[in-house]
Amino acid sequence: MATDPSLVEEIRAVSRTMVREFGFMGGNFAGTDLSPSAVHALIEIERGGVTARDLGACLRLEKSSVSRMLRKLVEAGDVREAAGKDDGRVKLLSLTAAGKKRVAAIHGFARAQVVSALERLQPGQGRAVLEGMRLYTQALDTASDGPGAAPAIEVVRGYQPGLIARITDMHARYYARESGFGQRFESVVASGLADFCNRLENPGNAIWTARRHGDIVGSVAIDGEDMGADIAHLRWFIVDDDARGGGAGRKLLDAALAFSDASGYAETHLWTFAGLHAARHLYETRGFALAEERPGAQWGKEVLEQRFTRPRP
Repeated sequence: MATDPSLVEEIRAVSRTMVREFGFMGGNFAGTDLSPSAVHALIEIERGGVTARDLGACLRLEKSSVSRMLRKLVEAGDVREAAGKDDGRVKLLSLTAAGKKRVAAIHGFARAQVVSALERLQPGQGRAVLEGMRLYTQALDTASDGPGAAPAIEVVRGYQPGLIARITDMHARYYARESGFGQRFESVVASGLADFCNRLENPGNAIWTARRHGDIVGSVAIDGEDMGADIAHLRWFIVDDDARGGGAGRKLLDAALAFSDASGYAETHLWTFAGLHAARHLYETRGFALAEERPGAQWGKEVLEQRFTRPRP
């Protein structure tokens, strides 16, 4: 289908205006004296468990550029580096107290900027802006995949052969390493997932997998039956180790929440436990808030279980 040339030029003009308004042309970006890449790096590091390699893939920067940027952030006292548990050559990045304060200020500035713009719109237009920006950025992400780029992540809905085993394997390996969970946890995941897949004929239930070159590298599901009427239960959300930082988690979560909203659920709930900082940050960016926490040992080890809720927009 031929693209309207006038539409192309209008989108380009709007894009240039956005670049200027957001401060990419110089001056104070996000209320700081930092470069746009440094601001984005701090926000990604806040998620937790991020390495220099992760930043390069996420921000699409060369290794040398990432190294220079991180050196400046470390020297400024915003970021610290620590050797990884399994490989001392891998440096895990985290924010210092000063870095956390700076990122909090960045979030405050950015939220105020968005609120100020939304207040100038008519009721309902804000949602239209969000959906339009989301569609456009997804299209840009797909278009940017070329020679040398990271393989594109495709989100696929529905059961596929091997899905139960692969999702169980990702959960078992990750939580054994990070939380010390064992056979009991793996058995609970496998049995619960198998039962759920037998209920996929219910139109209120759905499951998605993130795929790269056809291989499953992430998953998420919406279970509309086990938490009562009008409540969607978000379950089995995970991204494989070597696919983190590439947007798979965001794509999966957005697909699940779009389904939940379109299906008419009043709320979406999820259960997790304290300490999964990167996941919690992602949940909160999508409107989830902590509603309940309590000690529990259903996974074979006592943890502080947490329930997050998100009302339908």
